[in-house]
Amino acid sequence: MSIPANGRTTTRRTGLSLPPDLPLSEWRHLGQQIHVIADSSAWWLGDWLIFGQDHYPDRYRQALKQTSLDYQTLRNYAWVARKFEPDRRRGKLSFQHHAEVAALAESEQEEWLTRAEEGGWTRNALRRQIRMWRQSPEAADESGVVQVSVVAERRIRWERAAEIAGLGLMDWIVQMLDEAADGPVPHIPGPAADPSALGA
Repeated sequence: MSIPANGRTTTRRTGLSLPPDLPLSEWRHLGQQIHVIADSSAWWLGDWLIFGQDHYPDRYRQALKQTSLDYQTLRNYAWVARKFEPDRRRGKLSFQHHAEVAALAESEQEEWLTRAEEGGWTRNALRRQIRMWRQSPEAADESGVVQVSVVAERRIRWERAAEIAGLGLMDWIVQMLDEAADGPVPHIPGPAADPSALGA
């Protein structure tokens, strides 16, 4: 999708020039197009990074260093994109709606996205609803609880990393654990064999 070049509207990397006599209907339509492109770009970049990770596992990071793209931001996009196959992505909801529920189980993702879609919730409204649900007794009964005790210095480091990633602390922790679990399992060598046991 692209913004049509009709000789009246000029697009460049750092700006958009509009003619002073642009009709309201065209201005409104143009805004809708820009919004769709901006929201779609997060999905596109996420899918793009996943392709690189899958097809060039040893080279994609080096290739990224030769671009101006921020790896942490791309990794966040890719994490959400992996959580939602294209046929599960809701066209009426933004990428950020999906990011809000990405850390949940798939059935819960579907439930909350449906509620947001039917209720016309903004991303922030969806976040508030999920926060209230997590604090309810029902959520405590339905969800498994994992508790980890950490020193204050480590928690501060985690909170800083989550803030940079644009995520809440719990969502950031879940993302890091998911990425570790989905990645290749490292080979852990067993104890060295005793030469005498081999008849050496």
